[in-house]
Amino acid sequence: MTGERAHKKRQSKRRFRPTPWQIVFAIGALLIVVAAGFGYYALSSNRSALATAVTTTTSQHTGSQGTTTTTAIQPTTPGPQFSAAIQAENAKPGTSAWRISGYQIKDSIQGYTSNVSILPGQSFNLYVSTIEPSFTVTAFRMGWYQGNLARQIWQSKPIPGVSQPKCPLLQATNTIECYWKSSIKVTTNSTWFPGDYLLLLHGTNHQESYVPITIRQPNSNSAYLVINAVTTWQAYNTYGGYDLYHGPIGYSDRSTKVSFDRPYSYQFGQGAADFLGNEFPMVSLMEKLGLNVSYVTSVDLQRFPNVVKAHSVIISLGHDEYWSPQMRSVVTQARNQGTNLMFLGANAIFRRIRFDSSPLGSYRIEVNYRSAALDPYNSINQKYVTTNWPSPPAADPESSLIGIQYSCNPVHYPMVITDPSAWIFSGTGLTFGSRIPQLVGSEFDSYNPNYPTPKNLQIFAHSPVLCRNVPYFSDMSYYVASSGAGVFATGTNLWIASMTTWVCPPPLSGCPIAPVVKMTENVLNAFGNGPAGPKYPSISNAYQVYRHPPIPPLTPYIPPPAPTTTTTTIPRDGCPSSSTTNPSSSTPSPGTGTTNPCTTTTTIAGSTTTTYPGETTTTTPSQTTTTTISGTTTTTQGSTTTTTATATAP
Repeated sequence: MTGERAHKKRQSKRRFRPTPWQIVFAIGALLIVVAAGFGYYALSSNRSALATAVTTTTSQHTGSQGTTTTTAIQPTTPGPQFSAAIQAENAKPGTSAWRISGYQIKDSIQGYTSNVSILPGQSFNLYVSTIEPSFTVTAFRMGWYQGNLARQIWQSKPIPGVSQPKCPLLQATNTIECYWKSSIKVTTNSTWFPGDYLLLLHGTNHQESYVPITIRQPNSNSAYLVINAVTTWQAYNTYGGYDLYHGPIGYSDRSTKVSFDRPYSYQFGQGAADFLGNEFPMVSLMEKLGLNVSYVTSVDLQRFPNVVKAHSVIISLGHDEYWSPQMRSVVTQARNQGTNLMFLGANAIFRRIRFDSSPLGSYRIEVNYRSAALDPYNSINQKYVTTNWPSPPAADPESSLIGIQYSCNPVHYPMVITDPSAWIFSGTGLTFGSRIPQLVGSEFDSYNPNYPTPKNLQIFAHSPVLCRNVPYFSDMSYYVASSGAGVFATGTNLWIASMTTWVCPPPLSGCPIAPVVKMTENVLNAFGNGPAGPKYPSISNAYQVYRHPPIPPLTPYIPPPAPTTTTTTIPRDGCPSSSTTNPSSSTPSPGTGTTNPCTTTTTIAGSTTTTYPGETTTTTPSQTTTTTISGTTTTTQGSTTTTTATATAP
């Protein structure tokens, strides 16, 4: 052994003696690690945790004080299933003052915002038109709040009321777009806890309406991400007399572009659009459970595609029909990377849209021509032509992502359970053939093997319906993607509405419907901790159920056959044989007076009717009537027969 090697060996056996500076450094490092651990827990509970691995983005802002650089930390893995911050928020006192009450005059107060969503600390303009002398704006965060469903976050001072100009019609696309002056600029701060908000406009004389807005969570990695379907809200918004379905005449003068620069009609959720009926029952349930949830809008999927990253599950609500190619692409990519998907409605991803800009900014105009021949993009880029998703060009039926697809409307039928051993039914008490009254409707989705569908699709409920007198089945489905992500779809619009805790909408009764709430909780639990597939694999049965329905289809209604009658024209004494049953001539028919009139005899359906020339006879079914030209009527079996003579007897 050389001297150098021996020296190193002796050094390796020496006991390590740290210097005082090394001790201080080690203690400091330990404290930093511990603090980081507590900080991670706290941030995770507040839904903006720093994940194990992070990416950073840098932005610069130039102002009067020079240039500042901001570095944002973006999490890359989902946070925990439950949130201490959400639980604490909903433990705060709520209020029922958010509810509109009292007599409301149509269009007495209405408004819209310059943004469909913002981050805490950002501002937005609110545009209001009213007949009221003044009004206030109150911001309510919607949640559970011990059953009160909302908490007041902010209220404005009284604002002078102004009747804004009528919103003009852009005739080329039948678009109603308002050019109102801003009534107030609202600047949020840290007290605006991220979530779904309703702004209550309250006039001096108690005229009220809502304006919705979403407050996004910055750099969220919440376990659950809820999509407010504002693109579908706007498609059905009839403010100004036009939406994507109808104009004043009907379908022929409908809009092909609709603008977010206008209020939601008061008749549409009192200005809150589809939020209260098709979305809020799910929001209040999740907040009640204390789940780690954050909120974005469907427009945000287009504007900020990174919002879908770092979540365990993305949730589409009760009616989420209008999707752009970019919106669909980012959600599909999320599924392919292990993010679970919940479609809690029907008719999702059916209409393909794109966006244009308005005077208030980008993504404020929603485009949907329906027909490729009408869409200018048909000769520019067919990927963005706004037909239905199952239709060419670039057809891509929604079933390739959802598993099932839109079939028909309107219907109201029970949901029928056909796979009761599946995990979703745990604790519900449902068995094979159990029926949940009126849960299917008004639109529904079905499995159809003629369209692209995951091969391992599992049907949980296969409910027979008649739509426009044609037999269908509405399906509730589940499948596991190759990434392990689970994809669940209810197949009915009324799923979320059935969980409401305040007003049960017709035709439902007994809300909240306990089995629906329990099934929803089962899916939330299964999907809230990463890909659901490993623990809840899908058992392929869709094609078997389709070919051999475990519950028979309904039989179409067959109307009774139309009455058959035989009409014979017989000339009577004094009536010319050339006369017809309905002559156009007004020449009097000859006759022999009251002793020999030209008469009409009509008998019940299925037998023979004898008609004499010179008269027209209209008879309701199931009666026998004899009528003379002189105008007297004798009815022997029910209602009156009207006889009009084309000639007058002498």
